[in-house]
Amino acid sequence: MKVFTNPRFLAIYSGVLTLIFAATVLSGFSSVYKPTTFDEINVRRINVVEPDGTLRMVISDHAKLPGIIVRGKEQAFARPQAGLLFYNDEGSENGGLVFGGRRNDKGEIVDSGGSLSFDKYGANQIIQLIGVDDKEDRFAGLSITDSLTGTDTRRRIWVGRGEDGTATVNLMDAQGKKRIVMEVKADGTPSLSFLDASGKVISQLPLSIK
Repeated sequence: MKVFTNPRFLAIYSGVLTLIFAATVLSGFSSVYKPTTFDEINVRRINVVEPDGTLRMVISDHAKLPGIIVRGKEQAFARPQAGLLFYNDEGSENGGLVFGGRRNDKGEIVDSGGSLSFDKYGANQIIQLIGVDDKEDRFAGLSITDSLTGTDTRRRIWVGRGEDGTATVNLMDAQGKKRIVMEVKADGTPSLSFLDASGKVISQLPLSIK
C-alpha cells in the first residue's frame, strides 16, 4: 500500500520508534542505577566485589564464613565464629571482625569473644583488638605486633587485662621479649619493672630488687 511508502508516514513511524527505543534505554538505566531499599533482609552470606569480580569483603554466618583467601584462592581454615572479613586490592585477606560464643555438651562456655584485626601485606596481623572469656582463656586488650613474613610474628606492645584481673602494659623488643612491664594487680598493687634480654628483672618500682 502507498501509505507505507509515504514520506510523512515514514517520518512519523521513525519518530515513534525512536521514542520507544529512548524510553526503553532510559528505563534500563533507571533499573540499573536505582538502589533497592529493604526494610529487613535475612541472609547467610554477603560478598562485596569490585567490577572485575575481585572479592573485597565478606559478611557471613559461621557456616559460610570462608577459609583463608589469598589472591582469590581459598585454603581451608576452621573458624568457630561469624563475622566480617576484609580483602585487599588483590583479593587477599587483610583483616576482619569476628565473634562467637557457645556452650559445649558439658555446658562449658567455649569460643566466646571477639576480635578486630588488621594485617600486614603478605603477612599476619599487626594490630588486634581482642576479648576472650571462656573455659580456657579470660583476657582482653590491644596487641601491636611485628609481622615479618607468613606466621613469623613478634608482639611489641600489649595493653590489656589478664585472667587474674591484672591490668598490664608490656613493651617488648624486636625479638618479642618483655623489656618494660607496668602492672596493677586486682587488689590495686602497682609495679613497674625493667628486664634485660634474658627476662631478668634489673630494676623495679616499688623498689624490691636487691
